[in-house]
Amino acid sequence: MSSRKSWQAFDPFLRILIVGLSTRAIAESAARGGHQIVTLDYFGDRDQRALVDNYALQRDFNLPFTPEALAKASRWLDVEAVAYTSNLENHTEIVQDLAQGRILLGNEPSTLRRVRDWRTLRAFCRQADIPFPTTLLPGEEGAADPSVGWLRKPIRSGGGGGIHPWDGDPLDDDHLLQVTVHGRPASAAFAADGERSVVLGLTEQLVGREELGAEGYAWCGNIVPLTLGSGEDVRTVLHQVERTVERLTRRFSLRGVNGIDLVVAQGPAGRPRPTLVEVNPRYTASMELVERAYGLSVFDLHVRACEGELPAFSLEERLAEDRLYGKGIVYAEEDVVVPNTSAWRRQGRRDVPFSREGIGAGHPICTVMAEGETREACWQALLAKADVVRQTLIPSQHWEGP
Repeated sequence: MSSRKSWQAFDPFLRILIVGLSTRAIAESAARGGHQIVTLDYFGDRDQRALVDNYALQRDFNLPFTPEALAKASRWLDVEAVAYTSNLENHTEIVQDLAQGRILLGNEPSTLRRVRDWRTLRAFCRQADIPFPTTLLPGEEGAADPSVGWLRKPIRSGGGGGIHPWDGDPLDDDHLLQVTVHGRPASAAFAADGERSVVLGLTEQLVGREELGAEGYAWCGNIVPLTLGSGEDVRTVLHQVERTVERLTRRFSLRGVNGIDLVVAQGPAGRPRPTLVEVNPRYTASMELVERAYGLSVFDLHVRACEGELPAFSLEERLAEDRLYGKGIVYAEEDVVVPNTSAWRRQGRRDVPFSREGIGAGHPICTVMAEGETREACWQALLAKADVVRQTLIPSQHWEGP
């Protein structure tokens, strides 16, 4: 069935399935926009279930946490359209399955195959003069300069999981090498219609922050907007990002809302230079902060952009605003049991687990949200809220059951 349909079809009576690893943030955006949605994900967090019609793989279908299980469970849900989130961009065959007989709100499987192919992406970045770290695929390890640092990354990457410094061993078919780029981890969110693009936000990425319990290169939140040495530095980065996403959009026919991961480092003449690390051709986790900061309805923008309509929005005109918004993922530092969580959403927490739920060490507990007039104030507010969460947790060895 064609995924192209007129905008008039998107009325309150159209049921849209949102599916992926975690769907809470995009579900909130869709619900605020008045859309009739059903969500299907791995966890089925408590706060999402209170907001929308949500299903979780294990809890509702007794299925394992796999993309294939998402596709299987989706066949039991009566919907007319489907939108996907992380990490289904790595599983084009699953997206194809999800779209059978439904309107696909997002990039087509053929687009995903091209933009998520590392060989294709690196060749395009070289041709388009987009800064991109040297990336080596299995069998190319001999070209790795031993005098610089290298990261071993999953080819089907996502969320910073499975990334480690390279120890020199040969690559298997599931991993690649990428030279380490030192600088500020960042991301950009944009809307695209296949030809044109509009940047919606620049964010700082929080990666591997021990204060939140994260390790290695694990993503653990964002702060919006990105702050650098000066407003002029941010404008410099924005203009380079606009050029990058415009070229990516045209080359890969990107549609809907998309994201890119960046590292911002010092470039020629001391000016900041964003290096593209990865393309995320779907809704990204930073977008709920973009929505909060700029009053945008990101899910509406996504649907409209898929139909060829871009927003009249200028991020450059909003750079002078002096309020920052942050989200932090609180990771468990040991095996814990959460207490009664019925009030957690009212306390500003998101991705809330069910009361008395056990969470293993290294796994996310919930998301905390904060804001401040400076980047440091926002960051400290996130840490304070994360500490309050930890004070309520019960070490699993002290748990006596219900």
